[in-house]
Amino acid sequence: MSFKLKKNEDDVLEINKLLDSIIESSYDGIYVADGNGDGIIVNEAYKRITGVHEDELLGRNLKDVVNKGIISESVTLRVFKEKKPTTIVQIVKGKEVLVTGSPIFNEEGKITHVVTNVRDISELNKLKVELQEAKAYTKRILKEIDGFKKREDLKRLFDSVIAQSDKTNRALNLAKKIAVVDSTVILLGESGVGKEVFANIIHKGSKRSHKPYIKVNCGAIPPHLLESELFGYEKGAFTGADGRGKPGLFEQADGGTIFLDEIGETPLDLQVKLLRVLQEFEIMRIGGQKTKKIDVRVVCATNKNLEKMVERGEFREDLFYRLNIVPIQIPPLRERCEDIAPLAYYFLRKTNSKYNLNKKINPEVIYFMEQYHWPGNIREMENLIERIVVTTEKNEIQVTDLPPLIIHKRKVVKNNQSLKEIVEQTEKEVILEKISEYKTTRKTANELGISQSALVKKMKRLGLS
Repeated sequence: MSFKLKKNEDDVLEINKLLDSIIESSYDGIYVADGNGDGIIVNEAYKRITGVHEDELLGRNLKDVVNKGIISESVTLRVFKEKKPTTIVQIVKGKEVLVTGSPIFNEEGKITHVVTNVRDISELNKLKVELQEAKAYTKRILKEIDGFKKREDLKRLFDSVIAQSDKTNRALNLAKKIAVVDSTVILLGESGVGKEVFANIIHKGSKRSHKPYIKVNCGAIPPHLLESELFGYEKGAFTGADGRGKPGLFEQADGGTIFLDEIGETPLDLQVKLLRVLQEFEIMRIGGQKTKKIDVRVVCATNKNLEKMVERGEFREDLFYRLNIVPIQIPPLRERCEDIAPLAYYFLRKTNSKYNLNKKINPEVIYFMEQYHWPGNIREMENLIERIVVTTEKNEIQVTDLPPLIIHKRKVVKNNQSLKEIVEQTEKEVILEKISEYKTTRKTANELGISQSALVKKMKRLGLS
């Protein structure tokens, strides 16, 4: 945001008032220090988040503030040293906050001020107790994965589909069941859910597995070229055509399977010819006079609602019913939470192997991944894991390595429970497990990193005797 200052003194005063209002209205805390490291501005949000009074900051040098133990470390002093925006996790009066310091330079390149933005991450780091409890939860996942690796079905799951959730298993079982027959299949689901993987399973599980398998992305081929790509053309059919003619993708798939991805992108005029293929199993090349019989299994996929497209006249109704013989709905990642941990470790192993690395994932990271809504589904997770693995310098991926989007845009509901209910259930499980192991509240509290009185109060609140 920028302001054009006018020469009129009243206008300057008005703009200064506006800037003060903007700073005060910020939900995040804002603290500004001058070029000497002395505090000159602090808003109400900063005081609310940190519990630090303005008298402890304004007019005081940050070195003194750190020495007095008011804050654990000064991001402003880091900015003076590194001369670039810097983000750290800071402890202020025993409370963890995420702070970002941004330098302001004058014309000579000297830092005149540092603006610090403060965000309350206590909701996240509350898990010094809660996340320790979540560690117990993820330890359970790790044990399950270790046991999972020993089972005979590991190869199937890690080579094709990670299927722990009921929804995914139902879709997978239907795909395997329908693979042995030649019925037309349409795979439905959001972008990135793995429709191509299911198409591969159907082909590999069919009697056509050793025959041609042709994949076509109908949305990636220009509409004016799609017909010639699908059905081929005779020699001299049009200017620039190969003098020998060319067989189309349907001909190339003869005896095997053709996978038509993004079928909803097919132009209306081409849908008529596609319908003929599905009804008569014969094609005619562009410029040809004779039809040719083909033996091909059709599997198609779309992330669009074809029924609504039919209502709007964007997709032929007769073609829709011809394609919709066996629909398989593939659930989005946010609806298959049980698969998130196995998928994360699978992509971690895959990336480590690809780049000859040995990175690990901190169990707390899995907890946050399971709370995120994954709009890009499995493709988004695979790309995220690879990006984090190759960009982090540490051998263990931490929560702070996750993009802010994942930390802040988490699911509110999981299995029809609120986040509070999920945390409470996890707390109960961990406390009961530790009490059973250590027998006394004193030893249990010490193991959990909290006081005995805090543990007793927590047990009373959770209804644990």
